[in-house]
Amino acid sequence: MKDIEVLVTGKMMPLVMEQLENRFTLHKLNEIGDRDAFLAEFGPRIRAVATGGHAKTDAALMSKLPKLEIVANFGVGYDTVDAAWAGQHGIVVTNTPDVLTEEVADTCLGLLLMTVRELSASERYLRAGKWEKQGPYPLTHNTLRGKTVGILALGRIGKAIATRCEAFGLTVVYHGRNEQKGVSYKYYPTLVGMAEACDILISVAPGGADTFHIIDAEVLRALGPQGVLINIGRGTVVDEGALINALQNKVIAAAGLDVFEKEPHVPAELMALENAVLLPHVGSASHHTRNLMGQLVVDNITSFLSGKGPLTPVAETPWPRKG
Repeated sequence: MKDIEVLVTGKMMPLVMEQLENRFTLHKLNEIGDRDAFLAEFGPRIRAVATGGHAKTDAALMSKLPKLEIVANFGVGYDTVDAAWAGQHGIVVTNTPDVLTEEVADTCLGLLLMTVRELSASERYLRAGKWEKQGPYPLTHNTLRGKTVGILALGRIGKAIATRCEAFGLTVVYHGRNEQKGVSYKYYPTLVGMAEACDILISVAPGGADTFHIIDAEVLRALGPQGVLINIGRGTVVDEGALINALQNKVIAAAGLDVFEKEPHVPAELMALENAVLLPHVGSASHHTRNLMGQLVVDNITSFLSGKGPLTPVAETPWPRKG
């Protein structure tokens, strides 16, 4: 398959790069100076794209690749890929579901505990020598006992989080575009309604225009002064300015964030807040899980280009093709 040319849009893990280079003729867009000249010469020969992170695979790029057949995205979220445009032009888009579900759910529960029980702050207290000099860390005002968790987007990861929350003795409710059959958790048709009913709002929602800033000032007010926001999905789902204001003015009690609106930038106002626990997008970041994700990127491209079809196509580009 070395005569097949594949484009990588940005830096990817060695496992992905090594296998793609061994199997195909590989081009690295991030290492190319004159991209327009490169795309004019090599664009018509590219049949597959491997992408991930913050690199955009939009209509502007794909339109310069007239023989493009598949875009393999590293990650479950694929808001940086214009999947709708791809589907309209016969291009398959794949992502990497399932293999990271448990890891992200584990991270979410860790972030929840850190936020509610102030574990990060108490560790800083110890490291600063305050335990010895000033006595025990102050008792935390919040607890998981008797709380209700509202999950925004009850997909694979959302359900794995819900299972863990139940094991902690928490009541679980959810909100999404539609009520799901066969789900025992209470469904709320509006996000504000769920925020009013729960103590902890966990967002697992994907990015994109449909979810942009849906967690806004109104939702945060509904969550209330004892409320906690956990975001393990996409940073663009939360209006960061409204969240900063809510945390500064005790509109909500605390927030735990693994994702941000303009990653890797994190606003200084957020970093200054003691009631915000901040992680650098590490939800699936273990060698074990990232290797599985990377392998799925390679396997999707290899399977498709060998005529066997994609392994994990996204909703906008179903397989087999309709019609």
